[in-house]
Amino acid sequence: MVSQLSKSNIIYPESDGKPIADNTKQFELIVEIKKGLNLLFINNPQVFVAGDLFWYPVEGQSKIVTAPDVMVAVGRPKGDRGSYKQWE
Repeated sequence: MVSQLSKSNIIYPESDGKPIADNTKQFELIVEIKKGLNLLFINNPQVFVAGDLFWYPVEGQSKIVTAPDVMVAVGRPKGDRGSYKQWE
């Protein structure tokens, strides 16, 4: 008998326990770029800017994940998220 997980039972982790950057300079640049993008889109409530956030591009595939240093999602509301699920 084959058992299938429903999409609601799939766990999408929000952390891998790894550090955000390889060195202090890289971390500083990531923070500055994210801050600059936040300022660029500060008056647009439909532009979400994040840094080092798990991004799941395919629903039901929690192993397909990346954490870009900085990401911009146009057409998505600002706000705190534990991860970014493309389909939501």
